[in-house]
This record gives sequence, C-alpha cells and structure tokens, in this order.
Amino acid sequence: MLMPEIMTGHGSEYGGVRAAGRSVRARLRDGIAASDPGLLRLTAGLRTVGAIALTLAVLSFLDVDVTHLVAGAMAAMVATFAIREKQRGQQAVTLALGLPVALTSVTLGALLSSRVVAGDLFFVALIFFAVYGRRFGDRGTALGLIGFQVYFLSLFVGATVSGLPELYGAIVVAFLSSALVRFVLVPETPAHILQRLREAFRARLAQLVSAQLDLLDAGPDEVEKALEDVRSGTARLNETAMMIQGRLEDGTSDEAAARLVQRRIADAEIAAERLGLLLLTARSAERATTLTLHLPGAPVPAGGHLPVRDEASATLRRDLDALRMLVLRPVTGESGTAVSHVRNRLLGYRDEENLPPASPAVQDVFRGIGEASRAVLGLRIALDGPQDDSDDTPATARSREELDAEDAAIDAGEDDTGDEEQTGLRRPTTRAAVQVAVGSSLAIVGGEFLSSHRWYWAVLTCWIVFLNTASTGEILVKGYRRLLGTVFGVVAGIVLAALVGQHTWTAFALVLLCVFAMFYTAPLSYTLMSFFVTAALGVLYTLLHTYSASVLLLRVAETALGAACGIVAAAFVLPVHTDRRTNELLVTVLDRLADVTEGAVDQLSGGPPVELLDKARDLDQALADLRAATQPLTHPVTPLRARRDTARYVVALLETCAYHARSLAATAELLPTHPSIAADPRLRRAGRRIQHNIGAVAAHVADERAAVEIETGPSIASLLEPDVPGTPRYGRVTDRVLRHLQRLDESVAGLARPLGMPVPAPRR
Repeated sequence: MLMPEIMTGHGSEYGGVRAAGRSVRARLRDGIAASDPGLLRLTAGLRTVGAIALTLAVLSFLDVDVTHLVAGAMAAMVATFAIREKQRGQQAVTLALGLPVALTSVTLGALLSSRVVAGDLFFVALIFFAVYGRRFGDRGTALGLIGFQVYFLSLFVGATVSGLPELYGAIVVAFLSSALVRFVLVPETPAHILQRLREAFRARLAQLVSAQLDLLDAGPDEVEKALEDVRSGTARLNETAMMIQGRLEDGTSDEAAARLVQRRIADAEIAAERLGLLLLTARSAERATTLTLHLPGAPVPAGGHLPVRDEASATLRRDLDALRMLVLRPVTGESGTAVSHVRNRLLGYRDEENLPPASPAVQDVFRGIGEASRAVLGLRIALDGPQDDSDDTPATARSREELDAEDAAIDAGEDDTGDEEQTGLRRPTTRAAVQVAVGSSLAIVGGEFLSSHRWYWAVLTCWIVFLNTASTGEILVKGYRRLLGTVFGVVAGIVLAALVGQHTWTAFALVLLCVFAMFYTAPLSYTLMSFFVTAALGVLYTLLHTYSASVLLLRVAETALGAACGIVAAAFVLPVHTDRRTNELLVTVLDRLADVTEGAVDQLSGGPPVELLDKARDLDQALADLRAATQPLTHPVTPLRARRDTARYVVALLETCAYHARSLAATAELLPTHPSIAADPRLRRAGRRIQHNIGAVAAHVADERAAVEIETGPSIASLLEPDVPGTPRYGRVTDRVLRHLQRLDESVAGLARPLGMPVPAPRR
C-alpha cells in the first residue's frame, strides 16, 4: 500500500524504477513503522510481557505457590512500566532505587493490614507523596508509582507479616527480571529509538503523499473521505515530527547533528502540507485555504470535480507516485540511474524546467512537487549521509549546493528560556496531590461500604483518573472512559475465567496476552486499555480462587465510585475548570505564535538571525497541549454543541496560524544561503499589525474586560507598496512569503469573533 509500482505509460525512464520494486517485507516494515512510530508501543508491550514471563519462569522453578506467582507478575509489570527515563544509566539508577521502595511499601502494607485506621491514613499519605513526587521529574514519578502500586499489590494478595519473606523473594526476582529484559533481552538506546522514529517519519510522509494522490483522483462521492485521510495524514506527520523533536537531544551525537535533523524534518513537513493545499486547489474551482485542511468537517472548496484527464494530469499522477517512491527508496547503485533520473526530473520543476502545459493551479502542483523533492533530498542526506551525485542535473546540483550552504550555516546555539515556575498550591503537582488525597479518602470511605475486602479498587481508580490530567473536564472524560472499559472488561473476564477454569499456565498465558494488548493500545485508547486490564484481573481472580461474577461486578461498582470521588475532588478542591485551563493554554499558544512570527518577520526584514526552529516546535507543543485540553469540550457526548464547534474552530484557526508561522520561520532561516530570497525592511510594517492582533487576542483571553480590539486594514501585500514611485514592488521577497503573512493576518483576525471580541469595520 505504501509503495505501489511506478506507472510506465509515459516513457521507459520509469521502467527501471518499477523493476526496482520493493519487497513485501520492506512494505510490511514501513507499515509497522508508520503505525507505531519508534516501535515504542511494541517495545513497551514486549518488555512488560518478557519481564512477567521471566519472573513466572524463575518463580515456578523455585516452586512457589500461585499467590506469589501473581505477586511476582504484578511487581514485574510495575517495575517495567514505571521507568520513564530515556538514558540507560538513569533507568538503571531508578530501577535500583525502586527495589527498596517496593520492599518498604509491601512491608508497611503487611504491617498495617490489621490496623484499619492506621492503614487507611498511611495509604492516603502515600498517595499524596506519590503524586507530589512528580515535581521531581521522571525519577520522582517512577518511585511514587512503584510505592503506590506495590502497596496496592500487598492489599490485592492479602500480604501478612509471616508471608513477607516469600513476597520479598518474588519482588526481588521481579525487579531482577525486569532489569534483565530491559538491558539485555529487549534493549534500546535513544539513538536506536530516534532512528526508528526517522523511519516512521518517512513512512508517514509516504502515506500522506498516497492520501494526497487519492484526493486528486477521488470522485464526488469519495472526496470527503479522501480529504479526511489527508487531514489525518498531515496530523500524524506532525505528531511524528514532535516525537523526533523530543528525542533529538538524547539520540544524536552533537547539537549540530540534532539541528540538522530538526531542520530537514521541518522542511519536509511544511513541503508536504503545502503540496496538499496545492493539490486541493488544483481539483477545485477556487483556491483552497489551510483552514480546509485543519477544520474537521470543513467542506471541500467549490467545484470538487476531477481534473481533466489530459497528458498534464497523467504526468501529475505519475510524478506524485514517483515522489512517494523517493521518500521510501534511497538512490543507490543497486537501483541504477532510474531513481536518480526521476529525482532529477522532479527537482527540475523548481527551475520551471519541463512544466507541462496546464492551468496555473496544476503547474503550481508541479512546482510543489519540486519543492517537496528538494525537502526529501535534504531529509535523505541528513538521515543517511552524503548521496551519490554522479547523475546530477544542474537543477539537482543547485539544490545540493543550497542544502550544503544551509547545513554549514546551522547554529547549534539554543535559547535557554524557561517558564516561571509556580509555587505553593498553585504548583500543578501540589494541587493534584491534595486533590487525589481528598478523592482517595472519599473512595476509601465509600469503598468500605461496598466491600470491606476490595475497597482499594475505588482508590486505584481515583488515583488513575488524576494521572496525566490537569482539569475537571479531563478527569471527567478519563473517568467515563475507564468505567466504560471496565464494564466491557468484566464481560470479557467472566468469559475468560469460565474458559480457563483451573488451568494455571493457560490462565497466565491469557494474562500475558492481555498485558501486551494493554500496553500496545494504551496510547491509542484509554477505554481499550481499561478493557484489557479488567479482563486480565478476571483471570487473576480465578488463579487466586477468589473469582465470581459478583466480584467482577463489584469491580464495576468500585470503579464508578472511584471515578465519582475523583471528579468530586477535582470539582471542589482547588479546582481547575476546563475553561480556565484552556484559556491558560490558549494564551500560551498565542505567546509562542507571537515569538515565532516576530522572530521570522524581523529576520526577513533584515534583523539578526535568531533561533526559529526551536520556537516553532515550542509553538507546536503548546498547540498539542491545547488540543488535548479541549477534548472534554469536543468529546462526542458533550451536550454543549455550540462550545464544541467553537473549540474546534478556534483550534483549527490556530493550526492554520502555526502552519504559516512555521513556513515563515523556515523561509527566514534560508536568508543567509538562498539566492532567491533577500531581506526586505518593509516587512516590519506588515508584521506590526499581526503582532498587535496576536497580543490583543491574548489580552482578551486573559481578561475579557481588557480594552483591546483587532486592527483591520488593507491587505498585507498593499502594505509593501514602495514609498518611492518607480521602484520594484517587492524586491526579492517572494510571493510565498506574502501569502503566508496574509493568511496569518487573516487567521489571527479570524480568532476575534469566536472568542467574543468586538470586530471593528475594516479601515481604509
């Protein structure tokens, strides 16, 4: 699917490319890389299952009973998934520190098992400090998680003081097994993860080109789905770029290499998104806008008809297929000159070479293919090293020279500016610790009424709904998803328990399967993860001879109670309402947008070079945080339809702004090396209005009573009219820069109406 053969109907030059078709194994590898970037989910599942399986093997060899097998399996799972550091040395230290924490936790669990009040008070205190420990980074988070989960383990298996030696042995075996699997059997380094993420980026880039080709060919009844596939592919490509950004520092040998990869990833991402817009325009009767790509459900521009089936459109389809091939296949001696010939042809479109006779919109697509090919060439050089240039045409040689000049000009310096840290109860970790402690106290009391033996399920749910959430709305959605997954998991648990009966090793095999599925699906669906957790628990209860349908139904009730307690605590104890949370993140996005825009416009106007790519990625990260925070508002079951539509529209406008700001930043960084772009001081005047409007929108979001308003006026292009009659209109500033500025200006001004700002009449 990722790499269909190149069409051969227009010249023998493509026959060799088709003959160099890729193997089924390579296609399968690319498909897996695209579906699981970096193989992070697969690795997490294999590590956890491997640690559990090794623990069970060692403990069974030692002839321990089923209870300690279960305890060892649970401890191995905790010891594996709690570690989050990226460097192996840091992981080893955290795992070593986690063992005494686990032994202390299980000891206290056994000692306090007969002292109800003291045990409950300690459990609440443990929960508070486990959550509070997140402020100390990944290690604090991991140790807090181990302490809480192992205490829960002691309650689950009914730990007693007399049984502590056996539990100690099971936990030690579990931690040693986890270490062996992590560092020997399923090892991974930051460099290896980054390499796999790079391959995922290429695979997803090829998938996006495929989706764009499908959009070009889609009939009237297929165009909406094809456009949705392009939207999804664009978002997935950006997601992978963000994942690479987070791994660059640890996964590259030096800062210059990291900067180079970052630059080439950004170039490819921008070129691919622009190509999608040009394709959408080519098959439409009007120019497409970035909002069409970013707003879910946005209609296709008028006239969504198929392009005329002429020679130009046939060549366009063939060249899009060739572009997809260039993304996935390197130019090597094994492929002969066919692939390099295709690359040279596509790069020639940048110099207006061999542009087929066609409408201006279709010719723009060919130019976009040329720019995308240049981005792919730069990406290939950055990721795979220097390429053979013996078959280069003048156009390809020029592209290489530009890339070499850009690489030499890359500055590895970083702008080390941190956000002001909040203190006291305003600090998120402190606030969350207080909230979860109050919620857990309510869950303990309520859980005791439901069951004096299994009340801890309510506490576990209350704890979990606070993980990775920051507002009442997010906690509500997470609690709902956990309850839904638990209900369906109970049904599956009943069926599985009935099937395995008392077959111990069959039951453990099912548990391992569920654990793998739990970790593999966790980033995709919290509901699915909860389903597999509950299904596995049904089997574990069978192994502990405590299974019954009533036990699993009690789990549903305890889960509902725990979620309710978490929601109550979030709503009434130091609450962070969804509106407040989204407003704070919206202001952050606007601040990041202002930083990127100001820096890019200043550099395009002749100002000194600044670090723009890092600022652009900070903007992307802030936008990703906002998108996650608006999920309670955009959830399908939300009754507030108007707010849902407004939230989607605002996020789409901001995504449009981010695309144009990224493009301006990438163009600005070309100034020292690109022969066709030069600074134009008049751009400062064009950028002032955009900066003013971004600040006005941010001030209004922060305080609706602020006396600010949007500034309107003539188009950005008209602001660049020469002051002296007879001088060139734009100098060396390209039309593309003006288009990005114009779209950015329109999108920022467009934020006013949905956010309730007064919009003045346009000024002339």
